[in-house]
Amino acid sequence: MPYDLNQPPSPQHRPSRHAPRARGGALLAVAALAAATLSGCGGPGGAAPAPGGSAQGAGGTPSVTPSGSAPAAGGSRAPGGTGTPGPPSGDAKPSTPGRGPLAGRVVVIDPGHNPGNFRHAREINRLVDIGTNRKECDTTGTATNDGYTEAAFTLDVSHRLRTLLEKQGATVRFTQDDDRPFGPCVDERARIGNEAAADAVVSIHADGSGSGNRGFHVIHPALVERGAADTRGIVGPSRELAERIAGKFVRATGSAPSNYVGGGTGLDERGDLGGLNLSTVPKVFIECGNMRDAKDAALLTSSQWRQKAAQGIAEGIGSYLLG
Repeated sequence: MPYDLNQPPSPQHRPSRHAPRARGGALLAVAALAAATLSGCGGPGGAAPAPGGSAQGAGGTPSVTPSGSAPAAGGSRAPGGTGTPGPPSGDAKPSTPGRGPLAGRVVVIDPGHNPGNFRHAREINRLVDIGTNRKECDTTGTATNDGYTEAAFTLDVSHRLRTLLEKQGATVRFTQDDDRPFGPCVDERARIGNEAAADAVVSIHADGSGSGNRGFHVIHPALVERGAADTRGIVGPSRELAERIAGKFVRATGSAPSNYVGGGTGLDERGDLGGLNLSTVPKVFIECGNMRDAKDAALLTSSQWRQKAAQGIAEGIGSYLLG
């Protein structure tokens, strides 16, 4: 079972690279874990989901710029000093491979949105081909009501995740590390993972849905075969990666799956995101929570919770890679 934490991975059953895998009872396992954690995440007493599900970002990413003022420059820290990002690497080059169970494996981490995007509206509004149609290069991302930006959150969690994966021997690459003025665009983000021949790519995000909408969800690619998009080879592996991360994220953070997307499974299949449509390697997005909900925002702005989030994602990636 994908989420049986009591059973270590079986090397003799390790799947071939990028090959589809059987899912078994993964959805039931996520649902069971969700039921067990609801009381610790605010329970089912929150506001009803907003019509139409979560709001979506214009740039093909599943996050939203708040309807109020744009995040101010330097808004990269959470209230109370809990949002200080981890130490930047200064570049997006691959890490030094190490020894450990993930030695020889390549993981690309895609921190959603560049902190400088809001200064480059013209550039990020440029349309790019995502296979099914054309969408904006990127968006600024969302922010909490107190101004902690999604871009700051994604970099912080990504730094923590990289540290955890490197300790297990993985080679880790970033799509961006606040080392460029804006971007990369969604098509380039996909290309970075493809050119790295990554074993797994995870795009880190936080949602910008309505207040009362809570919890995390992992987005995996739908079957798309149109124009430059062809996800036939990655649909199965990406779904497996999504399920592994969802199960581990529940256990590590205590957060329940989204109450407004995915029907309680913590999973969401989409065919309108360029970062997924153009990927030729297994890839998922994770929306770690909703920044526009006060209860979720209290978690997202906690450095302790962000470490748990990184741990859950790392465990999910490791479980997927080791089979």
